[in-house]
Amino acid sequence: MQDWDARFLEMAILVSKWSKDPSTQVGAVITRGKFVVSLGFNGHPAGVEDSPERLENREIKYRTIIHAEINAILSAGKPLEGCTLYVWPFMPCSQCASIIIQSGIRRVVTVPSDSERWAESFQYTEQLFREAGVELIMRRVVPEAMQPAAQ
Repeated sequence: MQDWDARFLEMAILVSKWSKDPSTQVGAVITRGKFVVSLGFNGHPAGVEDSPERLENREIKYRTIIHAEINAILSAGKPLEGCTLYVWPFMPCSQCASIIIQSGIRRVVTVPSDSERWAESFQYTEQLFREAGVELIMRRVVPEAMQPAAQ
């Protein structure tokens, strides 16, 4: 296997399944070359209860949950200058994009999304990445982990 982007997107898919969010499970993988630096999934801060009331009420959830990309950046515990970030199932929101830029990550690999709820934020993300020189790669190939199993 020579397609490292596909491999790390598959890993982001796996990591996304660790999220307890009933509506949107997001996974993030940060790499330096062929080596994993950090992983993250969307969820509440450590020690904060993942109650159904918090997870099923979008207004509360959006005020309390940490996005996968931020969890991966915080968990890295080391400089991320020049690293690549892989995100599943859609690109980072504009707030995460700003933090990604500040962290020194220079490349983001993700998949296209047609989410109307996040469309405006994704437009800002693209603009921010262009201005800051962060390469945004949109993979249209479905990673192996999402393909049907051979019969």
